[in-house]
Amino acid sequence: MYAKDSIKLAIYGAGGFGREVAWLADACNSIEKKFEILCFIDDDKNAPASLNDIPVVNLDELAESHASAQIIAAVGTPCTRELLVSKAKSKGFEFATLVHPRVEMSRWVDIGNGTVICAGNILTTNITVGQHCQINLDCTIGHDVIIGDFTTLSPGVHVSGCVHIGKRVYIGTGAVIINGTQDHPLQIGDDAVIAAGACVIKSVPPGVKVMGIPAQERKQTK
Repeated sequence: MYAKDSIKLAIYGAGGFGREVAWLADACNSIEKKFEILCFIDDDKNAPASLNDIPVVNLDELAESHASAQIIAAVGTPCTRELLVSKAKSKGFEFATLVHPRVEMSRWVDIGNGTVICAGNILTTNITVGQHCQINLDCTIGHDVIIGDFTTLSPGVHVSGCVHIGKRVYIGTGAVIINGTQDHPLQIGDDAVIAAGACVIKSVPPGVKVMGIPAQERKQTK
């Protein structure tokens, strides 16, 4: 049985990460029956009728049938996730926050609304995570880190202390960001992309893609 105040949850995105988020919600329910998973949302008219025994509906159908549901955006690309959140807000929906029970973190961690934190993550102390962020499997986040809204950390990302990450940043699998200092935090600008496996040893300007060890700006090829 679900708790009286259980959240009726709709997962916006019927791809691979959406299915992982459904699993995450089930894991949260192993501690307390908090989330009743209603459906996936997919606005593609060719979307399947169900996935993993969970119905798939479009946003308008959800608004008609369950206007009080809470939504979690489960798409890895930051700008697409921001668009989906905007569409859901326009229909009056509110948003859920999911933190897997196998996440270790201190009480000095602030987590924004709509954020997903998957299994195996460690967040130490004095950390701020913005709204609608995604922290995928087995990441570590050190002290005095700020993560902006709609940013994605792919599996196995390691962020050292005193790093400020902007909005809509995408950090690929296995990337490493070394520490800054209290006076001079290492800065990752809005809309930057850190390629998988990169080792970031200095600040990255907004909108720039870096890759390699040490990470360097990707040069455009003709």
